[in-house]
Amino acid sequence: MSFQQDFDLCLRARYPLIYIPTQEEERVEGAIAAAASSQGNRAIYIWDFVDGYQGNPSDTGFAQRNPLQALDLVEKIPPTAPAVFILRDFHRFLEDVAVSRKLRNLARSLKSQPKNVVMLAAGLTIPNDLSEVLTVLDFPLPTLLEIRTEIERMHSATGRSLSPKTLEEIVRCCQGLSMERIRRVLSKAIATHGSLELNDLDLILAEKRQIIRQTQILDFVPANEAITDIGGLDNLKDWLLRRGGSFSEQAREYGIPHPRGLLLAGIQGTGKSLTAKAIAHHWHLPLLRLDVGRLFAGLVGESESRTRQMIQLAEALAPCILWIDEIDKAFAGADGRGDSGTTSRVFGTFITWLAEKTSPVFVVATANNIQTLPPELLRKGRFDEIFFVGLPNTEERKAIFEVHLGHLRPHNIAAYDLDRLAYETPDFSGAEIEQSLIEAMHLGFSQNRDFTTDDILESASQIVPLARTAQDQVDLLQAWAAAGKARLASRHSTLSLRIQRQVEQSD
Repeated sequence: MSFQQDFDLCLRARYPLIYIPTQEEERVEGAIAAAASSQGNRAIYIWDFVDGYQGNPSDTGFAQRNPLQALDLVEKIPPTAPAVFILRDFHRFLEDVAVSRKLRNLARSLKSQPKNVVMLAAGLTIPNDLSEVLTVLDFPLPTLLEIRTEIERMHSATGRSLSPKTLEEIVRCCQGLSMERIRRVLSKAIATHGSLELNDLDLILAEKRQIIRQTQILDFVPANEAITDIGGLDNLKDWLLRRGGSFSEQAREYGIPHPRGLLLAGIQGTGKSLTAKAIAHHWHLPLLRLDVGRLFAGLVGESESRTRQMIQLAEALAPCILWIDEIDKAFAGADGRGDSGTTSRVFGTFITWLAEKTSPVFVVATANNIQTLPPELLRKGRFDEIFFVGLPNTEERKAIFEVHLGHLRPHNIAAYDLDRLAYETPDFSGAEIEQSLIEAMHLGFSQNRDFTTDDILESASQIVPLARTAQDQVDLLQAWAAAGKARLASRHSTLSLRIQRQVEQSD
């Protein structure tokens, strides 16, 4: 049921006190006016603390700086006169004993009158003594249709045409913003170059970044890495490229649900975090990083409240990518021992949301230690797919060297023997390859010359890869993936070739 239908029903059912938590005063007041007009053109009275009542000539300025007097007007209007009273920021006065008692008295008397008191507030703060008499209605952010209509209205003033593809991308990117923010950022884009373009998506993402800065739970992570910056992982990249348009309106019309997310499990330094950034960049979506440690607070119940706040914020900014790095460390104590069950309750809230969410929040979780992950997290329905990211094979190491050297020495990449570099670095992860290049650059810079292939190999010889220092853990991870617990991210990895040989031998 839409807000308009829900509010209309509350008016007809004579709900006396309605509480609407929203920061979009102008838009919600327009919706209330439309509902009041559809029901016999009910009179509307609007009050705020500074100006008192507005809009009605006989009551203009009444009850300035007096919230209790503002409620008196409700009783002064004849009982048979249909009316809606909009009280802005009235949540600030609900703790006052006189205001609270007055509202409870009105809740009784208005049940038989065609009058409704609507309180608008930026957040949801209701005292216990009013919880039974107040009806809370959620006012959702603009729908796709509302956003599209507003974009077309604003762009029509430029006198230029807007391609359907550009319109679709801008509409999708504007999801999660209030109408006021949408108008502000679009006005900025039009003032910059006289029309709306695909380049304006960065402005819209910057506006979403402003919202994230106001919280202490999520971080807005710049995502400049492209899919081509990932060396290897062909199966994973193909999977992601096929879902590039899954957040579009055409996908909804086709019947495709919003993608749920990915769990990337595997060895450290193999590109799991890089993949999360590349997904956000390729899909033109904001990347929100969740530091699970920030969810846990000292006060009883506050951790669960922060978890719900995180979910609400992510859904408000949808479509977006929610990146949870090293989720295995975050929920290692989900059995509830040692923390009075706080971790277990937070984990329960989180996985319930994962299973039931319908919002376009794509969750990318990374994990290094599979053994500590609760089994509930691996159950089908939490994520679309679980990928195992193993150590790169020779061809993939060559691709990784090519990507890094393409950034570091794009004009001179032919001077490096990529085949030799890939061959001489067995068991190296992508992070270890990057570190060997950094060491080689230090070596060349200290001798006032450019670094060479030999410098890279010299640096690599000084690095002991994780595959050797933590061989037992790496073998355990590969055995877990080889048992068919996850889909392999690489098409021709060492592990995939081993599995293929096992299958051939069994046949």
